[in-house]
Amino acid sequence: MKFLEYAGIDAINSALVFETPECKVYGRVEPYSCKAAGADKKLYKLIEIKYDPSNSPPDSSDPSGATASSSFRNIISPFGPLDQPASRRTLFYLIGTLNASFPDYDFSDAKPEQFRKEPSVSMVVNSVNLTLLNHGNERAVKELRIWDSIDNLIDFEDSDVYSYNPESDSDPNDEEGAGTLWSFNYFFFNRKLKRIVYFTMRGVSYGAPSEEGDEDDFSDLSDDDVGFAGHRRKSYRYDDYVAGEMDMM
Repeated sequence: MKFLEYAGIDAINSALVFETPECKVYGRVEPYSCKAAGADKKLYKLIEIKYDPSNSPPDSSDPSGATASSSFRNIISPFGPLDQPASRRTLFYLIGTLNASFPDYDFSDAKPEQFRKEPSVSMVVNSVNLTLLNHGNERAVKELRIWDSIDNLIDFEDSDVYSYNPESDSDPNDEEGAGTLWSFNYFFFNRKLKRIVYFTMRGVSYGAPSEEGDEDDFSDLSDDDVGFAGHRRKSYRYDDYVAGEMDMM
């Protein structure tokens, strides 16, 4: 996955790092092209080996020649049946995005059931807006109009939204001792543009250890200065919602 430079991204990410009376909030928006790099190709092959039924040996006890693990591999995932190449590619894109966003982690073992396809873009927009407004950040919603910028990047009308909801022991936003109170991970995926916008945010208790680059004055921090769990990281109208190319395609 290739990170895409965008002129307005620094202002957005600066506005998504702020303090409230209850917690510190760390948010970021990252656009990626679904263009394979060396590590991505290795991940793609791993997913194909794991979920493509044609890679399983036949079950010698089944006269039909069905694979021993066909029942597992044909499960209905949030992306569709995993015996279909398009479903496996979507899983690959989302895991590849997580690997790119958290370079100190390896999400190769992330399971399909840890992802969820959200009912609609509008529901996710409203949910994020509610989180921001409830934590006193009207500026991001009403002044910076972050959704206009994200819409320009991804084109909501042609996008699906997925969320990542791992167990706490495999969530980089919820490391032991990190003091995470809440978090979310959303992927806006436009298959036609071969592009993903990753939007993640978490609230951290004041008793938690300071994160890398954490300062009292959050307004001076750029998106490159703040990491999640101590790791460095590399249109809908507001009237309605106020509150590289891949080789394997």
